[in-house]
Amino acid sequence: MSSTPVHAWIAVAALLLTACASQMEPAQRSISDIEAALDAAQSDAAKYVPDQLTDVRREFSDLKATFDRQDYAAVLKAAPALRDRAKDLAGAAAAKKAELMQALSGQWSGLAARLPDYMTAIQNRIEFLAKKSNKKTAAGIDLDAARGSLSEASSVWSKAQAAFAIGNLGEAVTTAKSLETSLEGLAGTLKIDLKKPAG
Repeated sequence: MSSTPVHAWIAVAALLLTACASQMEPAQRSISDIEAALDAAQSDAAKYVPDQLTDVRREFSDLKATFDRQDYAAVLKAAPALRDRAKDLAGAAAAKKAELMQALSGQWSGLAARLPDYMTAIQNRIEFLAKKSNKKTAAGIDLDAARGSLSEASSVWSKAQAAFAIGNLGEAVTTAKSLETSLEGLAGTLKIDLKKPAG
């Protein structure tokens, strides 16, 4: 009689081991699927949706720890939702990238419209101040330095345009914004207001 419970427990243990073994492979597959989705989305997600990527990575780390504890049933239960979130990273990153590109494109349009006019206004001001009849107005202004600064500004503007031409909007806008600040400073030394309509 005493051997019956022992046999029963052995049978139960065998069933549990079999069930556990049968769940291990799909659990491992789920881990691999999530890892593949993370790898595919990682580059853009790190740039455009870093917080979402961090959350998914943390959950994935927890899931792997659950797998290591051999709780395969828990892995199989949690994996589908996490796999979907990992796959969604690519779409979220693409949407955020498009949003940022649209904003940068708008900024570039404004800068591209303003900066050539700013440089023309500064060039005209330098030529105006260089005339002998305006010597008094030009007093205290280093026109040679202003010419040098304008020449440098023209070079920087070419760099910004080159960045835009190859689709590097971020660099183009950053360079153009820096140039705008420099031009406004140069205009200040020449005593002109770039924001004021010409004429």
